[in-house]
Formats: sequence, structure tokens, C-alpha cells
Amino acid sequence: MGIHDILEGKKQWRAHVARIKALPPDYRIVYQEMQKYLFKVGPVDLSDGRLFAGILDFFEEGAAAGTGVLDLIGPDVAAFTDDLIKDSPTYADLYQQSLAKKANEASDRSTRP
Repeated sequence: MGIHDILEGKKQWRAHVARIKALPPDYRIVYQEMQKYLFKVGPVDLSDGRLFAGILDFFEEGAAAGTGVLDLIGPDVAAFTDDLIKDSPTYADLYQQSLAKKANEASDRSTRP
């Protein structure tokens, strides 16, 4: 990754943040809470930015239509967010898989003559 890529990434992130700030307050609060949650849960493909951009597009459309954010996504923000990533592997999943692999390898070593 060169300096140009880093600068381009920062430029895109700043444009993304500007779009978040332009959302109505209720949308902005929900978006920021979803973002915090997703950073904690850590879907592996989160770094490509498509999920956040998609949520932001969806929210901008809802706000433009005059729909309240909870009318758009439902009353349970966590359930909505979990549903978005239900088929995405998380870092916790990868960690669990690595632990299971290590346990299997240790078990295999202990059963060998």
C-alpha cells in the first residue's frame, strides 16, 4: 500500500464522515451505535467499507423519504445489525476455529503411538 492509497483512503473516509454528519440526528445516532457495535463484533470483511457505505445509502434514502429511522429498521437496532452480518464470519469465529484446530492437532498428537 503506497502513500497514494493511504491518502485516497483518508479522503474517502472524510467524505463518508461528512455524509454521516449530514444525516438527521436520529439517523446519525443509530448509525454511530451500529458502527460501534460492528467494530466490536468485527466481521472480517468490515474493512472493505461496503457494509458501512450500504447502511449509509439506506439511511440517506430513508431520511430523504421522511421515514423515521426506527420505522425503517424496526425497534430493535441490535437485531437489525446482527441480521446484516449473520452470514459474515467474524474475528471471534476465526478465533474459535483456530482454537478447535489446535485442540484437534493436540488430540491427534496424543493418540499417535
